[in-house]
Amino acid sequence: MELETAEKNWYVLHTYSGYENKVKNNLDSRAKSMGMEDFIFRVVVPEEEEHETKNGKDKVVKKNEFPGYVLVEMVMTDDSWYVVRNTPGVTGFIGSHGSGSKPTPLLPDEVDRILRRLGMSARHADIDVEVGELVKIIEGAFNGLTGKITEVDEKNMKLKVDIDMFGRETSTELDIDQIDKLD
Repeated sequence: MELETAEKNWYVLHTYSGYENKVKNNLDSRAKSMGMEDFIFRVVVPEEEEHETKNGKDKVVKKNEFPGYVLVEMVMTDDSWYVVRNTPGVTGFIGSHGSGSKPTPLLPDEVDRILRRLGMSARHADIDVEVGELVKIIEGAFNGLTGKITEVDEKNMKLKVDIDMFGRETSTELDIDQIDKLD
């Protein structure tokens, strides 16, 4: 398989309603078993946590924000397209005009908006960071401060960073796109 000049983009898959998590699991395992990890990256079921009170007990329930839809970050090649659309539970791509045409990716600001609502980042491995590195915070409440990375959560693109606040070390969780590496 050759890596085409296509770049990594986000696409929307249409699935059978109620099968979103099954499609995510199927697609993740198919990407591994078929050697497509360099073409199929993240599969996201847009869910929000809601607090629900039932029989006097408060519990957290995950609610699907877009029933029947799954987001996939991938490089669109003939092979990756074939693997995704032939995954059990996938009925097709949104933005595909049928008859073998490749789908249209989501616009970057659409992806940013959706992923931020889910508490995730649209950037994926654009910045290679590791525990112990010093970084500058470029967005959010701690904008302009520097800190040391204490934890990296690559799956969710989050970091734990220790910053110095008024002489005390404070730990904060940041999205990877909220930092820049210090040279």
